[in-house]
Order: sequence, then C-alpha cells, then structure tokens
Amino acid sequence: MTVSKHLTIKEFAERVGVPPATVYQWNSRGDGPRYLKIGKHVRYRLVDVEKWEKAHEATGGRLS
Repeated sequence: MTVSKHLTIKEFAERVGVPPATVYQWNSRGDGPRYLKIGKHVRYRLVDVEKWEKAHEATGGRLS
C-alpha cells in the first residue's frame, strides 16, 4: 500500500511562496490544484500539486 502525502493550505502556500489568502482565492475561483475537503479541512494530494505546478511552468521568453 502506498501512502500519499497531503499538504495543508499553509504547507501548499509555503511551497509555492504565496500567502495562504492567495490559496483561498485560488480555491474559490477554481485556479488552484485539485483538493480534498475532509470535514472542514482542505488537503492537497502531493501528486495533484506537482501536476498543477507542471501545468504552470513558464517556457521562457519575456516577462510582461
């Protein structure tokens, strides 16, 4: 059996370098990674976070 790592909102925010309030905004707009709602708690599967990060990688070029 493989145990999947789950991140809290705070852990996810720290991982991507944004305040937790930004993560809450992403969740409400559907912009963040998939998450689990366990009771009143939000948890992110590490695999979903990594997939979301991969989808948001920049390919280079000029920043506007």
